[in-house]
Amino acid sequence: MKFNNYNLYNKFNSNELQKLNTKAKQIKSDLYAKNGKGSEYTGWVNLPSTINSNLITDINKTAQSFSNVKFVVVIGIGGSYLGAKAVIEGLKNNFSNFIDNKTPHILYAGFNISEDYVYELKQLLTGKDFGIIVISKSGTTLEPALAFRVLKDLLEKNVGTEKSKNRIVAITDKSKGALKKLATQNGYKTFIIPDDVGGRYSVLTPVGLLPIAIAGFSIQKIINGAVIAENDAKNSDINSDLAMQYAITRNLLYASGKKVEMLVNYNPKLHFFGEWWKQLFGESEGKDGKGIFPTIGNFTTDLHSMGQYIQEGERHLFETVLSIEKPNNEIVIPLSEANLDSLNYLAGKNVEFANKQAQEGTRIAHENGNIPNLTIEIPVLDEFNIGKLIYFFEIACAYSAYFIDVNPFNQPGVEAYKLKMFELLKNNL
Repeated sequence: MKFNNYNLYNKFNSNELQKLNTKAKQIKSDLYAKNGKGSEYTGWVNLPSTINSNLITDINKTAQSFSNVKFVVVIGIGGSYLGAKAVIEGLKNNFSNFIDNKTPHILYAGFNISEDYVYELKQLLTGKDFGIIVISKSGTTLEPALAFRVLKDLLEKNVGTEKSKNRIVAITDKSKGALKKLATQNGYKTFIIPDDVGGRYSVLTPVGLLPIAIAGFSIQKIINGAVIAENDAKNSDINSDLAMQYAITRNLLYASGKKVEMLVNYNPKLHFFGEWWKQLFGESEGKDGKGIFPTIGNFTTDLHSMGQYIQEGERHLFETVLSIEKPNNEIVIPLSEANLDSLNYLAGKNVEFANKQAQEGTRIAHENGNIPNLTIEIPVLDEFNIGKLIYFFEIACAYSAYFIDVNPFNQPGVEAYKLKMFELLKNNL
């Protein structure tokens, strides 16, 4: 993995940078010593290197039990589904929905309250034997609870109550909550969400690992990559800790008036990785009237819709480009005798050659337009490197939130909408 801030440090006052470096040392010390805000939710920090091999075996065995169904529905919201979806969408074939897979298609529910979405999903699954993974610590969060109620009822009608019990896995609290109680009563296979790991940091727990395993990807390779990233962060000083350098750079930019960060990809497979990143940083930093606003850009696609604004609009944003050094496949641009599109000068080059030139050209143009650019590069998009990326961003997010003195692990603002929503639901019956 490589991180490049294109010498942005040279544009800032050396005293300001020194202050951040001094604070960085304290932040790193506090995080590992569990002295920082929200330290009771830092179980993810050493998670990759401490995952029990028996747990991995159990997850893989459970995944195998779904091998003879066509669909498995992951029911969850926020971190309960975004991490798994980020990895699965990042690794699967772009057109896997149109291919006869050897593994089940992973579907998602419980992340909205759209009646049309639930109806159409129910219509797809009516009469079919399918699997359900329901993810919730409490079991009472409205969106997943509603979806589970509907799909549990459908599955029982499709295959019978007894057989349905072997098609449902609950990932929930170890001892309390409505879902835990229901799982115990019905004998559902259960995995535990660790008490000291919050939802948006839970992708390397059964929350993310089970759906990823069902989709046919190696969770061991993902963990191996995360272990490398964990060791890199833990054993390096702040100058060689890439996650810390990323956190320092984005906070220098934030202090200089850059209030919006756009995570940019040049591969559509990374779209949902961006959605996971957006929640991770948005919920971790956005509190106490502080925080960089996280958004995503799918380039070059969005350059034809947002490129004008980025180039010449409000100068309040910077870009972090998530780059892949080498694609997994190769396609050569053919020669055209007519050459009506005037592209014969590219004949014999790979499509990725054009993609990389677009990436570099965009960076130069945006920097000239006062949009600072950072680049995080991985060699190839696979399980190992996506595991590294997950941990890299988790640790960088914790560092970054501590720079602005907020608790990275709570989300009090999320409860505000829930309270008003339930108030309206009960009062408008």
